[in-house]
Amino acid sequence: MMRKVIYSLIPIYLFSFYLYGLDLIRLSIFVFGFGIFTEYIMERKKKKKVSEAILVTNLLFVLSLPPKTPLWIASIGIVFGVLFAKEVYGGFGRNIFNPAIAGRLFIYIAFAGVMTSGWAELGFFNDVVTTATPLDLLRNGQNISLYKLFFGFRAGSMGEGSILLILLAAIYLIKTKTASWRIITSTFLSGLVLTSILFFIGIKSALPPISGLMSGSFMFVTIFMATDPITAPKKAKAQWFYGFIIGITAVLVRTFSLFSEGTSFGILMGNTFASLLDEYAKKVKS
Repeated sequence: MMRKVIYSLIPIYLFSFYLYGLDLIRLSIFVFGFGIFTEYIMERKKKKKVSEAILVTNLLFVLSLPPKTPLWIASIGIVFGVLFAKEVYGGFGRNIFNPAIAGRLFIYIAFAGVMTSGWAELGFFNDVVTTATPLDLLRNGQNISLYKLFFGFRAGSMGEGSILLILLAAIYLIKTKTASWRIITSTFLSGLVLTSILFFIGIKSALPPISGLMSGSFMFVTIFMATDPITAPKKAKAQWFYGFIIGITAVLVRTFSLFSEGTSFGILMGNTFASLLDEYAKKVKS
C-alpha cells in the first residue's frame, strides 16, 4: 500500500523537479536523511527495522514545503514529525497523527515568518524571485488564472501545484483501493459547499469556491494525507464524517484566521477524532 502511494507521487515529484530543480533536490537530501535517521535511532532500540512508510512520510513532507525553505528548518520539521507524531506512539501503525502533517504544521507555526515568505515564481532552473501564493492573492481580492492553477504553473508548495497530476494520482489510488474514495469525496464536497456558502453570503475573507479549492494544498492534502490508512478511520460511515471534519476545519481556518492555509489544521483535527468516529460507527451498526 505504501509503495503504491510512492508510485502515485513520482509524477508529481518529477514535475516539481522540472519547476524547482536543485531546490527540490537539496531539501530532499536533508529531509530523507534526517527522517530516516530519526526512525532508525528509535527503532534500533526496539531491535526493529526502519519501515517503508518513512519514505512516504519524507516524500509528502518535502513536497509540502515552499521551494525556498531553509534546510535547517526542513530538517527540524521532519525530525519533529517522525519523532513526536510517530515514534513516541510506538512507531509505524500506532501513530494517531500524520507525521508529515505534524512536522509541516510545527514549522509553519514556529517559523511563520520564514514559512510564509519562501514562495518563488517558477524559474525552470533559472533564477527565481519571491512572490505571493495564489491563496494570498485571492484573499486580497485578485483573480488567478484557472489554467495556471489546474496545470501547476504558479507559486506554492512544491508538490501542490498541478491539480491535473493530483487528480490522476487520486484515480490510481482509488482504483487500486489504496485511498478511500469516501474520505476524498466528503473532504472535497464539504470544503466546496462551505466555501460557496461563505463566499455567496458576502463574507469578505471567503475565497471563490473553485479557484479557492484549487489553490494552496487543499487538493494535495485531501488525496495524499487525509486518506492515510493509519490515521484515518476504518469504518465506511466514520470516513464520511472524518472527511467533513477535515474539509470544514480547513475552510474555517482559511477564512477566519491569520493563516491563509488551513488544510494541515483540518488533518490534525480529523486525526484527533478518527478513533472516536470508528467507535461510534460500531455502535450505530450494532
